[in-house]
Amino acid sequence: MTGARARLLPHAPGLLLAVACAITARLLHGLLPPKPAAVLGEVVVAVLLGLIVGNAIALPRLFAPGIRFSFHSLLRVAIVVLGAQFSFMQVVAIGGKAVVMIVILMTLALTVAHVLGRIAGVPRRLATLIGVGTAVCGNTAITATAPVIRAEDEEVSFAVATNTLFGTAAVFLYPMLGHWIGLSSAAFGTWAGTAVNDTSQVVATGFAYSDMAGRVATAVKLTRNALMGAVILVIGLIYARDATRGPSGGSTRDAFAIWTRVRQSIPGFVLGFLLLALLNTVGAIARTGVLIGRDLSHDLQAVSRFLILVALAGVGLSTRVSAMKRIGATPFLVGFATAATTALASYLLIRWLGPAGG
Repeated sequence: MTGARARLLPHAPGLLLAVACAITARLLHGLLPPKPAAVLGEVVVAVLLGLIVGNAIALPRLFAPGIRFSFHSLLRVAIVVLGAQFSFMQVVAIGGKAVVMIVILMTLALTVAHVLGRIAGVPRRLATLIGVGTAVCGNTAITATAPVIRAEDEEVSFAVATNTLFGTAAVFLYPMLGHWIGLSSAAFGTWAGTAVNDTSQVVATGFAYSDMAGRVATAVKLTRNALMGAVILVIGLIYARDATRGPSGGSTRDAFAIWTRVRQSIPGFVLGFLLLALLNTVGAIARTGVLIGRDLSHDLQAVSRFLILVALAGVGLSTRVSAMKRIGATPFLVGFATAATTALASYLLIRWLGPAGG
């Protein structure tokens, strides 16, 4: 016990500060009117609060270990627990046609972000985070992917800001565009569910159009969310493969080196996420909850949400605005182009294949 205390003690100041920021962010978010609260989300408030505190106050060095711990360690725990909210049955429920659309659009978003990022000189990891935020489930996907590709804190903050900006704009613009081009509720729900970034933004966008659009958008979005583990796994494998190549970007040095790197690149927290998702799919979590007399799924969701809040507060605390300025405005343009391309492609696919469940 003494050894454990000795290891944890250096983390206490920074960790307590991140927890305090997370609690304050939740309280501030609760004071927002319903519409702004639905658009922004607690995560964005936590990042902003962390940014303000971390940049307005010269924090002593003793806070650094705990702040880093909140992002690099607590986040991994949060991602594992997050798996309990996902079910592979969501993929089956909305039909194969919608799943095909989702996979096409995910691939497109990641490809566009990568290609445009490379052309514009955006750091590869930042372009990946922008792409995965657009492709999968916004800020949750960004924070889950960051440790897999070893992204810098500034890159995570910038990706979250980009994702939030365009997701917020979508809440206001999509319903107007949907009415202007005459989309049915099912078509609009499919459009919002496949093209808008964050889950809260998808729900707000869908229900702003109609109740049916909101239900369809939510179902489609949850299917995107359910594929998050697979997407992160593939991204990790790609980064591992590239890490085994020579300086000139030529062929890999040998098959054993590739396999070793790939095996090491599959983090335990991603496997934990997939395991909990599988347990949730087969009903094991629900049955365990019945046995202990608790809504275990709800409890795990609450734990995951709070840990993510603490982790993202830590990201804000460790991010320096000066470093974000050095990154420049180009990533925002890459994010805009990625979001716009995904939205247009989604609309064309809906016109061609029809809406989800149709």
